[in-house]
Amino acid sequence: MDIKKIKAIVDMIKESGIAELEITEGEEKLRVTCVNPNQPQAVHYAPAPMHVNIPAPVAPTTSASAVVEAAPAASAATAGVTIDSPMVGTFYRSSSPTSSAFVEVGQEVKVGQVLCIIEAMKLMNQIEADKAGVIKEILVKDGSPVEYGQPLFVIA
Repeated sequence: MDIKKIKAIVDMIKESGIAELEITEGEEKLRVTCVNPNQPQAVHYAPAPMHVNIPAPVAPTTSASAVVEAAPAASAATAGVTIDSPMVGTFYRSSSPTSSAFVEVGQEVKVGQVLCIIEAMKLMNQIEADKAGVIKEILVKDGSPVEYGQPLFVIA
């Protein structure tokens, strides 16, 4: 196609308000897509990253009172381990909206037991327990988006 012909086609499209046009002449193909500034554009939003406060490390001391004060904080931190999300996706507590949840707070779980499903790119991925114990807390609301490494459950 001649460049003058292409420019004329583009000008006609701009004047007419057509969003897209495809022309085929023999072996040659021309596709023109125009963006109308008056037409609303699709805007895609991603969830904001989660902010997690991590306590500052305690400086080592030799006084007995400092060791006694630090001990309760350490035992609270080790009261349970978290099961973290292995991927980005949407968290579901059950296999369908009408099904019961895979696990509940206070329930004992075994290694390999399904805890939840994370939907990623239209694929349903079952998340299994890698530790045995009792579910102490479920940290994510059903149907919420989750990030890679985000804690999902606390197991003790």
